[in-house]
Order: sequence, then structure tokens, then C-alpha cells
Amino acid sequence: MARNSVTHSPPPSPNALDCPEWKLLLAAGAPVAECDRMAELLKTNVDWDAVLRLAERHGVSSLMYRSLERLERDVPAAAFAVLRERNEINIRKALFLARELIRVLDSLNGLGIDTLPYKGIVLSENYYGDMALRQCGDLDLFVRARDVGRVKSAVRELGFAARLEVPEDAEEDYIAAGYECSFDSPAGKNLLELQWALEPRYYAVDFDMEGMFSRAAEVSFVGRRLKTPTAEDLLLVLAIHAAKHVWGRLIWLCDIARILPRELDWERVRSCADKLGVERILHVTLLLCARLLRVEVPAAVEKDVRNDRVGLKLAEEMAESIANGVDYEARKISYFGLMMKLRERKIDRAKFLTRLAFTPGPGEWEAIRLPRVLFPFYRVVRVGRLAGRGVRGL
Repeated sequence: MARNSVTHSPPPSPNALDCPEWKLLLAAGAPVAECDRMAELLKTNVDWDAVLRLAERHGVSSLMYRSLERLERDVPAAAFAVLRERNEINIRKALFLARELIRVLDSLNGLGIDTLPYKGIVLSENYYGDMALRQCGDLDLFVRARDVGRVKSAVRELGFAARLEVPEDAEEDYIAAGYECSFDSPAGKNLLELQWALEPRYYAVDFDMEGMFSRAAEVSFVGRRLKTPTAEDLLLVLAIHAAKHVWGRLIWLCDIARILPRELDWERVRSCADKLGVERILHVTLLLCARLLRVEVPAAVEKDVRNDRVGLKLAEEMAESIANGVDYEARKISYFGLMMKLRERKIDRAKFLTRLAFTPGPGEWEAIRLPRVLFPFYRVVRVGRLAGRGVRGL
């Protein structure tokens, strides 16, 4: 009986997506309730140790708990208790993050600084209908590059401490080459992330941040009105973010799957994806949502998606990689090779390689300290580090 089955996980296999544990995970993450499907799966020999481990790793424990509430009698009591506890912890964390977000926004608004909260509890409230349904760990805010210094000073006064202290004379270069700054607080590590670009410069995805601010949508959040990216911008933002991390967590696809049913301006999505050279990233993301979460590829882009043969092949490869826990990011050469395959245009692949080779960052600043007048030579340091140690570890 499924209720009494608690066993050790078998080693991953190429058919991992066919096992009942993964099928339960996918049914819980789907935007349309699949209670009948889950009820049938609970009649099989489910490895609940594996389900709990996968749900935690992929950020869907709360979704799993809510999906199983009506089927509690068919779930082992111990496993259901773990899911209930995780859900309660997530509710408390969401309430805490909501309080912290309002505190940060009030401070920055008082200084006349625009911000766009865009993931975590804000996304969960507006696309899941409940700010505690999606597991959240931190606060993510877009800010303008010109405001980074003021924002950092403001959040420090609120008790946040930057995880990386950038030398004052390197701040300008750090903002130009980087994209985010993470902060710890007395309540936890990495609790706040400020982003002024979508990705590090070497990814060669030059997203129009000012355009995103000007198009921002106003939404309701815990009785407040705040601005966040439009659904079209958020779709591309999340797709690019997921691709950067090789779609390694199911929750990232769950987020996108909840945006797709909205009435989107697909002409603008396609135009922006084409301009950025990320059409293949968009195609693979849509195919993964269809393959794993049973969300239809939108008719407006279906022809383009189905005609992208490389994208079709990559989507199948990524689906298996997600299920088998393949960590591309730990293997730098294969990771950067994949990032190249995901770009459909030669010019973007060339930009990626060039910027990867010549864009210095914290690793270079820590390796050697140069006076401001010699900062251009950090590019030479970057090339030397790449040549001396290879891409792995940089």
C-alpha cells in the first residue's frame, strides 16, 4: 500500500521522469489541478523519501502539500506531516518577507528611488493567488544602475549588510560588468538581492532595463499598490534566469507556467526575444513547460517553436537533466558550451565568448589590486586567469 511505503531512493536513471515520484512532483506543480492524476499515482509504490527530497530541492513543497490536502488519507502520515511543517514554515517566512519588503520599499520611496519587486512573494501573490503558495527565500528588486549607490546606503541603514564589499574605486566597473548585489540581515543570509541588469554582462543579453521600468504594471500586494514588470517582461526575465541556471529547479518552470495563461502581447514578446537573441531560450522554456507541466505552447509562437530543431533537441535533453539532477554549472566547460548552443545567432555567441574572456569581476579584483588608473589592465588579468586555470572554477 502507498501509505506504508517509505523506502530508500534508487539511483537516477534516464527514465527518471517516468517514476511515480517525479510524476507526483509534476502533477503538484502544474497550474491546473490534477487531483485525479495524483490519486492514481498514490495507488502505486511511491518512495516518499524521494518525494520529500525532490519537493524541497525543486521548491515545490508547499504546492505538493496543498495538492495533497484532499488526499491526505492516501499519504503516509509521516510524509504528510513533513509537508505540513514545511508549508507552515513557508507561511511564516512569507509574512516576514512581506514585512521586510514593505520596510525596504517605504525607505526607497521616501528617497524618490523607483524599484520593481519581481520574484518571490510578489510573483506568488499575483500569479499563484497566495503569497505563501510558492516557496520563497529572499527579496528580489530591480533598481536602476544610477541608483545602486543610494540604494545600498539606504538598505544598510535598515540593517542589511552587503555580502561582497566592493572597493570604492571599483564600484563603477562593478556596476558596469555585474548585475546584482546581495545582502544579509540579522534574520538570515542573502535575504535581499538588488539587480540593475538581468545577467552579468558576459552573457550578452542586454535587456532594456529602462524600458521595463517605463512599462511597469501596478499590482496589489498586502493592501499596497506597487510596481512590478509586466507579464510580457516577466516571462522573458524568468525564462532567461531559468536558462542561466539550466532550468535546474522545477519551481522556475511553475512560475512561467502560471504566466502563460494570461492574455499576453506575443508580438511584443517575440520582438523583444528576437532583439535580445534569446528566441531559442524562450522556445526551450515553453517546450519544457509543455513537456513537464502540461501547458500548451501558445498558438502565437507554436510554429516558431516547432521549427526550432536545435531547441526541440535541447528541450528533451534539459528535461532529462532536470529529472536526473545534472549539475551543468559545476562543470564549467560543458556549462558554457550549453550557453553557446542556446543562442541562435552567431553574433551573440561571439559576444558571449568575447565578454566572457575580457570582462573582469570580483575574482580579478581579489587576485590583484590595481590603482584606478590601471583598471583597464584587469582585462589582461582576466585572460591570464582563464588561460592559467581554464574556465573551471572562475
